[in-house]
Parts: sequence; C-alpha cells; structure tokens
Amino acid sequence: MSDVNVIRVESLTVRYGRAVAVDTVNLDIPNGTVYALLGRNGAGKSSLVRCLVGQQKPEAGRVTLFGDDVWTRREKLMQRVGIVPEESDAPPEMTIERIAEFCRDVYSRWNDAAVRERVARFGLQLNKKFGTLSKGQKKQVMLAVALAMSPDLLILDDPTLGLDVVARKSLFDEVIADLADRGTSIFITTHDLAGVEALADRVGIMKDGRLVLDEQTETLKSRFRRIRFASAPVALSAGNLLAASVSQWGNGTEAVVSNFDDVAFERFRNTTSVADVSPMSLEEIFIAVAGEEARS
Repeated sequence: MSDVNVIRVESLTVRYGRAVAVDTVNLDIPNGTVYALLGRNGAGKSSLVRCLVGQQKPEAGRVTLFGDDVWTRREKLMQRVGIVPEESDAPPEMTIERIAEFCRDVYSRWNDAAVRERVARFGLQLNKKFGTLSKGQKKQVMLAVALAMSPDLLILDDPTLGLDVVARKSLFDEVIADLADRGTSIFITTHDLAGVEALADRVGIMKDGRLVLDEQTETLKSRFRRIRFASAPVALSAGNLLAASVSQWGNGTEAVVSNFDDVAFERFRNTTSVADVSPMSLEEIFIAVAGEEARS
C-alpha cells in the first residue's frame, strides 16, 4: 500500500432538506490507523459513513479512499473495503451459507475458509436463515463477511450494538486488535468508549454535524484534566486554563480543562485552593466535549 491517506474527507456537507447533517467536515486518516469517530445520536456519524462507502452523494465536498474518489470509483474501491453497517441487512430467507456464496462471487479476494471459521467461532450454523438470527448474531454474520473479503480498510458503524458483553470484548480484544497489529486500517463509530479507548490511535468527535475534535488519543487524554477547587469562584483564566465545563462541587468548584500542562499548572496551584487533580477517561472527555453546554 502507498503512503496516500487511506481516508480523506474534504469540506464534506450533507443536507436533508433544510437540516444539515454533516457540516463542512475535513479529515485525513493515514494508512494503518485505528480511528474512532464519536458523537451523540444525530451528530452526523452515520451520514458521514454513508459518504465514506459511496452510498450517499454529498451536497458539497468529496471523499477519497486510497487516493480515489469514492463516488466515481466505488465499484473498484469496495473490493478493498469491508463494511459492518449499523443496521445489518440481508434477505431474511437467505441462509448464512448462501450469503457467503453470494459474496464469494462478488469479491476477488474472498476467503471462504475464513468466513466459515469465523461463523463457527461465533457459535452459528451455516444453514441458519438470516431472518431468524438475533440482532447481535446478524452483526456477527456481517463481521464475518467483512473480514472474509480480506479488506485493507474495515469500516464498522456502531458494531457492538446488539452484542452481549462477551461478544463485545471479543470484537475489541481479538478482531480489532489483531487487524490493527497486521496494519489493517480501521474506521469505527461506537458508543462503547471504554472498549475502543485502548485501541484507537486517533479520535474524532462530532457535534451538530461538525467535527469539533480530531487528534491522537494519547495527546487528547494528556491535555484534559478534572480539577476540583475547595472554594468558589475560581479564576481559571489566571492560570490560562480553558474550561470545557465548570460546575459546583460541594462548596467548591469542579472544572474540566482542555489545555492542561504540568509546569504551568504547578505555578497556578500555588495561587489557589486546588483540592484534587485527576486524569480523565475517553468517556469522561467525550461527555465534557459533546454533552450538555458547560455551566459557569
């Protein structure tokens, strides 16, 4: 594979009538990256994914995969892209085996043994009709199919929806981690932030159709802190601290700051009543960035 970004999104805009679902999004994802796109329901994630796989033509902007425009070169590109959609879709009367046979005739790099082995590991029978499967089992079939075509890029749209705890852990610990180790690029939207936190190289957060955050996971976690002050009010500006949210904490104040720096903060600590400083999980950062408006 070349050094071209596996995904490039340029000024992408999607509208449904007067509603703006995706608002001028720009995004570059290098080859071999595990990229997690986060956002609340209605933030625009699924609309962006539909554009990524060439299912929807944007009103403005464009998407390229491996350097090719996805809207005009979709047939060629989809030979290299495995997709697990948010809503698993296949004819309900088709058996798992028949679905695999259909896909075998479509994908040039299809691995029939791989799909059979994966289905067996999921505890499913090839003669089961798709319509009789649970929501989670349908997701597992879609994942088996996506992996069997030996993708260079795997796109997972909320893949843990409907999966039980064991299946979710298997997805993250076995499937995604294994693919990442082999250099497969992965783009995932998910509400399971705890599961993806240890695997994602880079994180994006969408809010109201806009990409409000896009950076390396470790860099993101290093600059966010929860700081509790024993008294209120607190002049955060005195320490050049940017507050993502501020709320009451007992008789004091709790602030989530987005530009934490150890050296600068130590100088600030000596001028105020800091009670506690703690790092934040990806889920806590997401809530601070994409949750309700910050309270002052």
